[in-house]
Amino acid sequence: MKRDEMKYDEADLRVIENSGRFDANESIFFARQLEYVKSQTYDVKRIQLNALTLMPVSTEIPEGATTHTYRQYDSVGMAKVISNYANDLPRADVVGKEFTSVIRSLGNAYGYNVQEIRSAMFAGINLSGKRAMAATRAQQELVNKLAFSGDADHNLPGLLNNANIPEVTLAADGTGSSKTFAAKTADKIVRDVNALINKVITQSKGVHRVSEVWMPVEQYALIATTQNSTASDTTILEFLQKVHPGVTFRQVVELDGAGVSGADRMYAIENSRENWQLEIPMMIKQYSPQQKGLEFVIPVESRFAGVIIEYPLAFAFADGI
Repeated sequence: MKRDEMKYDEADLRVIENSGRFDANESIFFARQLEYVKSQTYDVKRIQLNALTLMPVSTEIPEGATTHTYRQYDSVGMAKVISNYANDLPRADVVGKEFTSVIRSLGNAYGYNVQEIRSAMFAGINLSGKRAMAATRAQQELVNKLAFSGDADHNLPGLLNNANIPEVTLAADGTGSSKTFAAKTADKIVRDVNALINKVITQSKGVHRVSEVWMPVEQYALIATTQNSTASDTTILEFLQKVHPGVTFRQVVELDGAGVSGADRMYAIENSRENWQLEIPMMIKQYSPQQKGLEFVIPVESRFAGVIIEYPLAFAFADGI
């Protein structure tokens, strides 16, 4: 078979050929294997991590950018009744604030030694893609962690550490003066959830409407399986869905212990790309192999800018549930 009839990555092939480790057939075999492994790795997007599936993802920032700035505008001024010859008209204007966040690179690598490559060629089998999948998984797990928790040391904002999102203080009137759902009656749980949803509406003067409520797995399971009252077979969750037909209730494992002092946290969100974005300027990219002794190492990189929340009044949270 001629070279131009084979499918392989030309950039990988040049690196492998220049290493002098393999003959022509072995070089082409390895280049084709890497292309197979890389394509299989990108298919691993089926792995579900909540940040990548629940948050609006944006890739609009150029890969080469080192910082990202967004602006928040508000209108100011007033009008009044005037006379025909008035020359003191009140002024209206627009004021804005700028917020800047840094963009960081996330990286790891995987590799194969020359004997593994020769053995795969000898046996006529594909190189295992598990190492590449592990590298991809590690990148996605880090993105997920940073998206929720942020990283103060690297100035990366996340959802949980955003200081501008208002908090709702829940009543400690459960058994033993507890705030937890497990210690409260159904009507008190409904009251707490309603208070969180209504907070978004009232604090934004009706501009924002909650579309999703996120809570930890245990609390979601509780409201999904507990009767709303002894006189009804409707669960707390079904009752809330009836009262708030436009709201989707979700279980989000990342909220377990996410509050202050390890308390469980709940969010009410108008989940729209207009309000916030998970900024990923560069999705996972795998580079051509780099020779290190008898091993070929494939670097893996992505670029991350954090969770940008332009309208914090579209959110509210409560701790201690």
